[in-house]
Amino acid sequence: MFNKIIKRGNRKSARGDSAEPGARPAAPSSSSGGGGGGAGGAAPVTVNHASRASAATPSSPTSPHVAPSALATNPAAGAASPPLLEPLPLLRDVAAADRPGLLLRKLRLVAAIFDLSDSLKHPREKEAKRQALLELVDYVQAPAQAAGANAPARLPDHVQEALVAAISANIFRTLPPALHESAATIDPGATPDDEEEPYLDPAWPHLQLVYDLLLRYVVSPDTDTKVAKRYVDHAFVLRLLDLFDSEDPREREYLKTVLHRIYGKFMVHRPFIRKAINNVFYRFIFETQRHNGIGELLEILGSIINGFALPMKEEHKLFLARALIPLHKPKSVAIYHQQLSYCIVQFVEKDYKLADTVIRGLLKYWPVTNCQKEVLFLGELEEVLEATQPAEFQRCMVPLFKQIGRCLNSSHFQAVRGGVATHPLQDA
Repeated sequence: MFNKIIKRGNRKSARGDSAEPGARPAAPSSSSGGGGGGAGGAAPVTVNHASRASAATPSSPTSPHVAPSALATNPAAGAASPPLLEPLPLLRDVAAADRPGLLLRKLRLVAAIFDLSDSLKHPREKEAKRQALLELVDYVQAPAQAAGANAPARLPDHVQEALVAAISANIFRTLPPALHESAATIDPGATPDDEEEPYLDPAWPHLQLVYDLLLRYVVSPDTDTKVAKRYVDHAFVLRLLDLFDSEDPREREYLKTVLHRIYGKFMVHRPFIRKAINNVFYRFIFETQRHNGIGELLEILGSIINGFALPMKEEHKLFLARALIPLHKPKSVAIYHQQLSYCIVQFVEKDYKLADTVIRGLLKYWPVTNCQKEVLFLGELEEVLEATQPAEFQRCMVPLFKQIGRCLNSSHFQAVRGGVATHPLQDA
């Protein structure tokens, strides 16, 4: 019996060894950019093991996330791409007619993904990519020189497509597991710790340059929105919003600036961006109650609300009632309360008739046992009351006085002091 077991084990190991060489070539074929009609055996590997493929990306000098048609120097030829470390001249040293081709070759290098957590892997390639990023940032942000009508565009359509594809290959990635996710497995009822050290992405030195390139591309006067909106589209905006959950505060700050600039320049995207942010809030309030970028999104909204025209659209009033006011409900409201309070007060200052809606909403979500949260509510209520007109105050003064009376009877000295300071008749 023992000999039979040994023989079976030898057969299984032999089968596993024979299958191994057939599985290995699938990874290079999927990362080399063979479009849709390539080898049939490689596709299931890429689809079924996407997480493994993304994890193995840093060891490969090419990126599987970039469209081959966008980065190929000669798409019609279908020839093999040149090596990444081929010597490339500077953009300023070549004629204007030759720059689009050189830009594509540099963008191919920028689209390559490396493991930046290990400084010993591909050091020459990483430095070449960094230099290419620096040059591209300078080139995109440089003002266009006066030229004749027949002069070639600085960023032709196919170069813009390759540029956005290279940027997407770098920034759109699977974020590492959040610290609160591991803590939640130990204690599901744990609340976020404000004093926790933020996570700093080791790839940030390169990511910062990529975000700089995206920002310069968006704000550049040479970027025509009619062309750029084909590449900075709704799918691109949604993936940007997904990145707001990054634990690295430096990345969230760049994302805030980039999304705000996109909102300002691409007017066609404005309703979609507002709706997408609304959906992020809904998911945070009613499902996860875990998100790192709520404060940054509220900062963007603060500027957007400030620009609302009067009379205010019904869409904006519904956003206040259904998304902003319920944001007072989560336990982690203290993390983003300053930005939230600013947005709420902006609504009341824009349209004083919304004061009744805001005050009743605050009373609805008023904390019962959390004294620190109650102090935050009292401070916000004080700012709202300063912008409230007598007619709106009379509509909600009965439930408001009842709540202030409960604060005056509180055993927490800050709640008592806050209740007295918020009292509308204190200066009478």
